[in-house]
Amino acid sequence: MTDSEKMQDLTDGFHLIIDALKLNDLNTIYGVPGIPITDFGRMAQAAGIRVISFRHEQNAGNAAAIAGYLTKKPGICLTVSAPGFLNGLTALAHATTNCWPMILISGSSEREVVDLQQGDYEEMDQLAIAKPLCKAAYRILHAEDIGIGVARAIRAAVSGRPGGVYLDLPAKLFGQVMEATAGQKSLVKVIDPAPAQLPAPSAVQRALGILKDAKRPLIILGKGAAYAQADETVRSFVEKSGVPYLPMSMAKGLLPDDHPLSAGAARSMVLQQADVVVMIGARLNWLLSHGKGKQWGSEPKRFIQIDIEPKEMDSNIEIAAPVVGDIESVLAAFLDQMGDGWQKPPQGWTDAIREKVETNVAKMAPRLMNNNSPMDYHGALGALRTIIKERPETMLVNEGANTLDFARSIIDMSRPRKRLDVGTWGVMGIGMGTAIAAAVETGHPVLAIEGDSAFGFSGMEVETICRYNLPVCVVVFNNNGIYRGTDTNDTSDDPATTVFVKGSRYDLMMQAFGGVGVTATSPDELSIAVNQALDSGKPTLINAVIDEMAGTESGRIGNLNPQSVVSKK
Repeated sequence: MTDSEKMQDLTDGFHLIIDALKLNDLNTIYGVPGIPITDFGRMAQAAGIRVISFRHEQNAGNAAAIAGYLTKKPGICLTVSAPGFLNGLTALAHATTNCWPMILISGSSEREVVDLQQGDYEEMDQLAIAKPLCKAAYRILHAEDIGIGVARAIRAAVSGRPGGVYLDLPAKLFGQVMEATAGQKSLVKVIDPAPAQLPAPSAVQRALGILKDAKRPLIILGKGAAYAQADETVRSFVEKSGVPYLPMSMAKGLLPDDHPLSAGAARSMVLQQADVVVMIGARLNWLLSHGKGKQWGSEPKRFIQIDIEPKEMDSNIEIAAPVVGDIESVLAAFLDQMGDGWQKPPQGWTDAIREKVETNVAKMAPRLMNNNSPMDYHGALGALRTIIKERPETMLVNEGANTLDFARSIIDMSRPRKRLDVGTWGVMGIGMGTAIAAAVETGHPVLAIEGDSAFGFSGMEVETICRYNLPVCVVVFNNNGIYRGTDTNDTSDDPATTVFVKGSRYDLMMQAFGGVGVTATSPDELSIAVNQALDSGKPTLINAVIDEMAGTESGRIGNLNPQSVVSKK
């Protein structure tokens, strides 16, 4: 046997990792190349895996996180060791907090050097650092364990409550050699990685008993309900129950925002007046004022909560009817038990909500039709609202302070999983990574509506958008600063901490990399520019000039910003 023939009978860590990913239908990697994973990225690309190379690992990680949300398969982020790993770790923690499946794969230093702290290149005990910030963390030391290690990471990421998983791959692992046939036999195809979790019949009966007696029931749909991809079952339950629903931001479009049972435009009223609240894939965290306080009014409430994680129940207040299981199985059980004669809520409750919705929508309409120059948020978002309505397949990415808060309430969605935003933490900087993954995973055009501050966290990725020629239109709401561009510093020549360079030309960034850059100063100009971008499919950035006085401090969560009561002379 020749040396060449002998080599053909061998495989190594590089190829086993690639084969393990492909065997489990994980065919896209988001990452940043460098030591020790540069060759791995090249080999993965040559093997037919799509490798999207970013300018910063956190943005690659945010792409992987949203890919997990959109596909229900772990999004894969690949980074170098130490600093690259730490950059990706923020996105991994973000994915875990939002319950999205993601695997962060990082190269690392050798154990014998790290453990003795002998000063290896980018030496760091990455596994120990990752463990508190993700759902699970594993290290693979031997090539024959790659198959089982990747399988464990996949199952951990998607089973039960999904989340982020860290997979540590020391540099020596990549070059380890073993017999090819044995290597293939060591790979694992994960069977039923996220099995259905059926609810207890007694829990279903308890929940339906409480719902049946409700006089003013309300359903709250969270992004967990959108992630479940049980769209028809969710819709059947809502319509059969006749209960009005309030979607959280990334659940918008699970049922259309203009559906007769949508209470989105009457949010304050329904939260305050409801007597029974059904939580479907939503959590009573800060986004819902922890289920108590002024937002919830003085009316006593009973909560029915559907969640796959038992520990979520009673996390803030007493849950009268906890139902543990996956959303598809729980709602199917509800529908089965409700039968054909289910009594819908009192007409007076649904009529009052409908009247409030129509009143608020009518009150808002004139503000959305203005053509002011410079633009205010209502005029600009009114123009974009019309575009999303006319192009329902467009993926909408949204982040910022005022830009996020106004868009969430102004732009209606009619399709599920089309609105992607900052998620549970409200973290800024997800924009370009999310936009790139949305384009890659869906093939649909993407409209990213960005505050100028939020855009700054990931703006260099416009080069990535151009390099891969993705159909992404970025609209930067440019009001010259954070919240507003009007702050002053009276103590020195330095600008105020919240003020940016006046009149910045963000559009020229996209032009610099071969994309289309446009400035829009009115809603009409904005509408024309966005429609042209979406028609062309070309990477486009629109510098949307917003009146710097139009915003408010911290958007609509200024109450979270502590105020000093001490006067300094």
